[in-house]
Amino acid sequence: MFKEFKEFALKGNVIDLAVGIIIGAAFNKVVQSFVNDIVMPPLGMLLGKMDFSALFINLSGKEFETLAEAKKAGAATINYGLFINTLVDFTIMAFVVFIMIKQINRLKREAPPAPEPDTKDCPLCLSKIPIKAVRCPFCTSALE
Repeated sequence: MFKEFKEFALKGNVIDLAVGIIIGAAFNKVVQSFVNDIVMPPLGMLLGKMDFSALFINLSGKEFETLAEAKKAGAATINYGLFINTLVDFTIMAFVVFIMIKQINRLKREAPPAPEPDTKDCPLCLSKIPIKAVRCPFCTSALE
């Protein structure tokens, strides 16, 4: 059983998948930082100095000034501001993946189809002869 697992784990595609997941997780952190630290502050400023991460709906009935206070008190909240940040994260990630796949597909263009052959082999002497030939110029045999 250990031998089978070792063969499975050391296959190239499994290692490639693991590397992809690790790079994806690191890339996710970069995108989150980009959204939270670069995109959302100016967007919040344009919308009246709004901090999206602090937007929430309190379901507990008590008053809380900030989301941190509500979480500390264990109050039930709907954190729609964090959801907006996550949607922006997702949109940026999806766009980057789309651009990457588009570039990869551009690089992997299909080879042009092979041209139609213009010669064939003579069935008797195996010499290359024009495809429309009715008699072999080398052995003079009649061709079908």
